[in-house]
Amino acid sequence: MKIYPCQCGNTLHFENSSCVVCHREVGWCPVCEGIRSLDAVDAYTYSCNHCQSQLTKCLNYRDYQVCNRLVEVKTTWHEANAYCKCCNLNRIVPDMTVPGNREKWYNLEAAKRRLIYTLDLLNLPYGSIYDRFPLPLTFDFKGNVVQITQAGTDAIIAEKVFTGHADGTITINIEEADPIEREKLRVDFGEARRTLIGHFHHEIGHYYWQLLVRNTCEEECKAVFGDHTTFNYSYAMNQYYQYGPKLDWPLNYISAYASMHPWEDFAETFRAYLEMITILDTAESVHLLLEAEDAVDFEGAPFENMLLKYEELGIKLNEMNRTLGLLDMVPEVFTPAVILKMKFIHKLVKQGRLLKNNLQKQVVFA
Repeated sequence: MKIYPCQCGNTLHFENSSCVVCHREVGWCPVCEGIRSLDAVDAYTYSCNHCQSQLTKCLNYRDYQVCNRLVEVKTTWHEANAYCKCCNLNRIVPDMTVPGNREKWYNLEAAKRRLIYTLDLLNLPYGSIYDRFPLPLTFDFKGNVVQITQAGTDAIIAEKVFTGHADGTITINIEEADPIEREKLRVDFGEARRTLIGHFHHEIGHYYWQLLVRNTCEEECKAVFGDHTTFNYSYAMNQYYQYGPKLDWPLNYISAYASMHPWEDFAETFRAYLEMITILDTAESVHLLLEAEDAVDFEGAPFENMLLKYEELGIKLNEMNRTLGLLDMVPEVFTPAVILKMKFIHKLVKQGRLLKNNLQKQVVFA
């Protein structure tokens, strides 16, 4: 994740919607792809201070302040009375009449924008229903359905929302956007780390299994992660939550949860791969990778080189966190079995780029 300069010289960060020094409005320009300071043209239109493109705010930026992305305006601002490409993926958003939901929605959108940034960095394919993408990527941000008892004193959960993926739709229980509730769950499940962006990284792994693996390279995937067809998912999930993870999980899996079922092993490994990419990208941007040869070419670099840099950086970041009593930044241990799985994901990402290029050619010649 990169940092960007404001025209006043201050540093702008990925979630900024205004500069804390000069107080200019800022946002993500889709043309030059960065957080840029904005010059107002009229009540609805802005000029990017970096590339001078004409822009207007995404509706979720303008109306709810849960987004900071902009939409390009080619003629009049009315044409761009629309959502940015991140918000365009939403199907269900939190109920704004419920106190606290706007803050949760803001946190969800911030995490989703970071996910989309990383997918774009890797040049991976995805698209909305409006793009006529083969497997449209959709997000549902939903809360548990709560009912008040007849006595009117107690609230009970009548319908629980489960975070997960199904046929291109990623559902996130909005309680995961509450840091207190999320930490309770992290402790209850004995997880080394539980974050909102981690949920997005995990669930997008299920999405790419369906998009890139199913009916394409399933046999190769089975050889690495195990045969998903021989493991009943519901049975495996019940066994995991009743008896815990496999005893040998630290040797063969990226996390305890990955040992539950081959599908979860794939998704957890995909999550770890995305975290490696985004941490290396951030480290390069803020000059933690000090040598010129440490710059990472995410599309062309050999996997072994990236992993070595990541392990070296992880040791340093973990020690910094431990100094302050914080959780490890990189809690994973990369055993030979885990590295084999990460290599599969690395190869799959390359195949994803080829699919994206082919889809773009089809659009051009359609």
